[in-house]
Amino acid sequence: MKLRVKGFDIHGGYLSADAQRDVLEAVRGVVAQAPFFRPDTPYGKPMSVRMTAAGSYGWFSDKSGYRYVAAHPSGPPWPAIPPVVLDLWRDVTGLARLPECCLINYYAADARMGLHQDRDEADMQWPVVSVSLGDDGLFRMGNVTRGGKTESVWLKSGDVVVMGGDARLAYHGVDRIRAGSSRLLPKGGRLNLTLRVVE
Repeated sequence: MKLRVKGFDIHGGYLSADAQRDVLEAVRGVVAQAPFFRPDTPYGKPMSVRMTAAGSYGWFSDKSGYRYVAAHPSGPPWPAIPPVVLDLWRDVTGLARLPECCLINYYAADARMGLHQDRDEADMQWPVVSVSLGDDGLFRMGNVTRGGKTESVWLKSGDVVVMGGDARLAYHGVDRIRAGSSRLLPKGGRLNLTLRVVE
């Protein structure tokens, strides 16, 4: 089922149960090489999500600000984006241009992500693709400027969101996690993959 909300294309149930397990196994391969870490915001406060990445770039934050970096905080370069994830990008966007970053965020039951824009990329013509695995997350969608009316939808495991066009620079965030709503992750929580063209 596909919904369009405030310019966000929400593909409900896009990934079958088997496909979700395939992507999860790929994520585990990435995490084995590039373990999750918890970045600080520029204000010195630890983020509530843990993250890692695959591709030529990973997203990073510390007192110097938000930016893309070519290596994990421990030093090694990020692992390659798994083929199953690149196939998903191709399927849902129809684009030959491939992303250079697959940011992987892990939300425990108490994790949140405040309203923000994805604007650290060089060219905003390319969409951002978001993949949900595990527990439901309440996804809030805003506008291209702060303030104004927002709308929210529960994203479930296997849902895919494409943020392009008018939604590419819209504010969005995750207000809460519905703990125990999925059995995909043995220890619970939510994984969110976002695929971005960086350069």
